[in-house]
Amino acid sequence: MRILVTGGAGFIGSHITDALVNRGHDVHVIDDLSGGRREQVNPKATFHQLDIRDKSIGELWKTHQFEVMYHLAAQMDVRKSVADPGYDADINIGGLLNLMESGRKNGLKKVVFSSTGGAIYGEPERVPQDESHTLQPLSPYGITKLCSEKYLHFYKESYGVEYVALRYGNVYGPRQNPHGEAGVVAIFCERMLDSKQPTIFGDGLQTRDYVFVTDVVAANLQALEFSGSDIFNVGTGVETNVVELFRTLRDAIAPTMAELYAAGKPGEQKRSVLDYTKSKLVLGWTPQVEVTQGLRLVAEWFQERRDT
Repeated sequence: MRILVTGGAGFIGSHITDALVNRGHDVHVIDDLSGGRREQVNPKATFHQLDIRDKSIGELWKTHQFEVMYHLAAQMDVRKSVADPGYDADINIGGLLNLMESGRKNGLKKVVFSSTGGAIYGEPERVPQDESHTLQPLSPYGITKLCSEKYLHFYKESYGVEYVALRYGNVYGPRQNPHGEAGVVAIFCERMLDSKQPTIFGDGLQTRDYVFVTDVVAANLQALEFSGSDIFNVGTGVETNVVELFRTLRDAIAPTMAELYAAGKPGEQKRSVLDYTKSKLVLGWTPQVEVTQGLRLVAEWFQERRDT
């Protein structure tokens, strides 16, 4: 298949690109390199340095007639979305519409969309949160992901473009960028290796559902095989709090490092954990990497990168 991966130079996107290339697909990557890295793009994929809002994407689509789009490119910083909701919407909604308008005129048949399970449900009314849980996102970032899902439904109903929206938990793993607000695992690893003190905000008991990147890639591959349109959680059903996460990484990297606490972030969600039953029953997907194992693998990867 001719497949377009937006954000394919980034953390998750580069792993998905690798998997698609390895399966023999003709893969093109769009990335403006604002967060991604050129060296992470698989050399067998065709790279286009473009902003997803760029109108030249229409000509690119006319030339290559992509059948499938994996859409990962986004403004993903929750705090930045709160500070500048217009900027967040311009990229996450405006960029999606630019891609979809180009695609639906030029042969696009299916979209696999990277949505969010951590930000789209809001504080849980019940745990784990399944796909039927009330949707009450607490940030503009979560709102734009929900809006994007609704636009994808519109394009399916109006133009027959099928879609699969994957609502991720907190994805972590090799290649995650430690320089930013997203990705506490990568941030903690980098600071510990630099002998700098990581900060635990609040009491550290806020929980997230941490899902390893290889499991996320597997879900994306299963989504390509899925016939029809639907929404699926991609998580583990396991809650891990920040203190537990810190201690596991500390034991692997810097065993003598103390725990430093600071005031909590205003409006931060206290709990998030996803029910993946639907993904198991319909997609045939289950997570394979347990969180303690995954955290140790990430710590090893960051350490090995320092040694080369």
